[in-house]
Amino acid sequence: MEDNDEGAERPPPSSTGKKSVIKIPSFQGTSSLGAGEDGVGGTSTSTSASHPKAASFSQAFSFVKSSEFYSPPPPPPPPAASQAADCARGHSAAAQSEDVPVGGIPSSSNGSSSSSPANFVAGSRNAILVSHRQKGNPLLKHIRNVRWVFADVVCDYLLGQTSCALYISLRYHLLHPDYLYYRIRELQKNFKLRVVLCHIDVEDVAKPLLEVTRTALLHDCTLLCGWRYALLISSVQMIKIVINSLNKEKRSVYR
Repeated sequence: MEDNDEGAERPPPSSTGKKSVIKIPSFQGTSSLGAGEDGVGGTSTSTSASHPKAASFSQAFSFVKSSEFYSPPPPPPPPAASQAADCARGHSAAAQSEDVPVGGIPSSSNGSSSSSPANFVAGSRNAILVSHRQKGNPLLKHIRNVRWVFADVVCDYLLGQTSCALYISLRYHLLHPDYLYYRIRELQKNFKLRVVLCHIDVEDVAKPLLEVTRTALLHDCTLLCGWRYALLISSVQMIKIVINSLNKEKRSVYR
C-alpha cells in the first residue's frame, strides 16, 4: 500500500493564492517565434506567444514599465548650477585680469607675458613692470613720475631690458635671512644693472644692514637704502627716466 501511494501521481498544488509575477521572455522567445522549445521553467512557448519578437532589447522589455514594480529613474540635475559656477569663475578671472592698481595703469596681456628681459614688451617700454609679489606694498603709492604696471617678471621691478630692482626690508630680512640670496640667484646673468632697495624699518640696523650689504656686494648688486618710501623709490624713478631718455635718443638716431 505504501508503494502504491508513493507511485501515485500527486494532484497539482492549488492556485488560489495568485501572485504578481513579471514574465521575462527568454532568449529563444525573442529570437524565434513558434519554435516550441521549452525555456527555463517551461515558459518559453507561452511567453513567445504572448510577446511577439521585438527588434531591440528595450522593445522586448517594454511591458516592465507598466508593472507595479517599476519606478521611473530620477531626473538628471539641471545644468544651471554648473553654468552659474562657471560664469562666476569667469567673472572673477576677468576682474583679476583687469585689476587697476593705485597710481598705475590697467595690466594688459602684453605686459603680463614678459618673464625675461628678452621678452620686454614694446608697449610697456616706458613703464616699470612690477611683479605680482609687490601687490599691497606701500612703496607703489609713491611712484608718480613714471608709469608702472603689474606683470609676470622674475625681479620685483623691471626697469629695462638689462636693468632691474629687488625690494627687501630689514624687518623681513630678520625673519627670512636667506630671502635676498635666493632672489638674487633667480636673476642669474640676465641683468647688467641689479639694484637692491632696502627699507630700513627697525631701530637696531647694525647687524641686519651689514648682512644685506654683504649679500648685495658679493653678487654685484647696487644697494640703495632709505628710511622713507618716497626717498627710496625716487632713485628707481630716476633710473627709469634716464633709461627712457637713452632709448628715445637711440630711436631718434636710427630714424
